[in-house]
Amino acid sequence: MAIKVMLADDHSLIREGIKQLLEFDGSIQVIAQAADGNETLSVLDHVSPDILLLDINMPNMNGIDVLQTLKKKKSDMKILILTVHSEVEYLVKAVDIGADGYVLKDADSSELKEAIHKVIEGESYIQPNLIPSLNSRLINRDIDREKIESLTKREIEILKQIAGGRFNKEIADNLDITERTVKNHISNLFKKIDVNDRTQAAVFAIRNNLVELY
Repeated sequence: MAIKVMLADDHSLIREGIKQLLEFDGSIQVIAQAADGNETLSVLDHVSPDILLLDINMPNMNGIDVLQTLKKKKSDMKILILTVHSEVEYLVKAVDIGADGYVLKDADSSELKEAIHKVIEGESYIQPNLIPSLNSRLINRDIDREKIESLTKREIEILKQIAGGRFNKEIADNLDITERTVKNHISNLFKKIDVNDRTQAAVFAIRNNLVELY
């Protein structure tokens, strides 16, 4: 029996190209398509594919948000991210939420088919050339977690303020403490998280989801 696939990508030419590649040998059948995140969720109310090939960059709702929504619904459907994004942060985010696989759009059709079959069989599939950066990021994240755990509640508050671009006087006013106390806290937290300046501290905070970028 053919594997039933749904394609979610905002470029119709890409969807059509992938459809032709996947259906060439008859082992895979594309049963549905969607051009944005909202449409993806709407179509899934009416069809039940075995696997969803999900792009990240889509209008109305991006692929990461779609993935999160589907995982909250505890859907049994497999989800394979198919994207241009090779940046490790996207990969880590997708893996954290529960994507079953992650493949780049520049992959060979044979690799995409292999990913689909492995995911359907219950395995996870990460495109091999992405694995070293994923492993490195996960190791660094564990190190970061230890650093965060070493911070006091007050130091975390100040780190968040620094990441928000606030200067010492503003931080002191916001937290109702003296500038001298702020400086002492900053000196201590810089040592604990191993950074040398406010920019590095802000990057650390953003990387570890202590603050959000809008």
